[in-house]
Amino acid sequence: MIKLIGVEKTLGGQRVLQGLDLTVPVGKLTTVIGRSGEGKSVLLKHMIGLMQPDRGEVWVGDVEISRLKGKRLNDVRKRFSMLFQGAALFDSLTVFENVAFPLREKLRMKGPIVARRVEEKLEQVGLKGMGHKFPAELSGGMRKRAGLARALVMEPEIILFDEPTTGLDPLMAKSIHDLIVETQRRFRFTAVMVSHEIPEVFAISDWVAMLRQGKIAAMAPAGEFVRTTDPEIQEFISVGGTLSLPGTAVG
Repeated sequence: MIKLIGVEKTLGGQRVLQGLDLTVPVGKLTTVIGRSGEGKSVLLKHMIGLMQPDRGEVWVGDVEISRLKGKRLNDVRKRFSMLFQGAALFDSLTVFENVAFPLREKLRMKGPIVARRVEEKLEQVGLKGMGHKFPAELSGGMRKRAGLARALVMEPEIILFDEPTTGLDPLMAKSIHDLIVETQRRFRFTAVMVSHEIPEVFAISDWVAMLRQGKIAAMAPAGEFVRTTDPEIQEFISVGGTLSLPGTAVG
């Protein structure tokens, strides 16, 4: 579904991605872990075409997107949804209007079909009857659920999750993880998640990949990944993914 070949990216004079190769399995949940500042969010932005590599190729299906622009890039992006760290809801719109927004703006859908689709997705994420509320009236966990409903409403082939549990307490983080797994298993979309939740991600992911020094240092099914003999990866896992790179802030 997604393949990156030799991707390089320099930001502010810092080499973030250094010849990165990654193949994302179709219909699975793949989680990318790594130290803070390694460029995990930058990696996601390359997948959806929000950033272009300095060198290398980014494939979505049989389309190489790294130099696409305009309508051709937008056509590829219609295959994606993305759940950002803060859910990225519009404060001036109700939950219903937030979830309906991509249907109206991207697909030009109108009328009852929009209402049916939105209400269906709100119910699936546990927000039935909450469409009239504004984001400021919701808890952090409920905002994440609303963001997930908006990501699901386009019924995409691919959903990218950028630290979806940031700022949540452990119980709420678990409920969001469980909801992501439940929806991914139900709809079989290809999911890529960036997360710092170690060791929880090993229980919910099909595959785990570790980003280290601008490359994928290891990738394996979750059950195999935890048995790696790489000492640096084992240390990262054992301290709960809290290691960071000095002086870096690229995500």
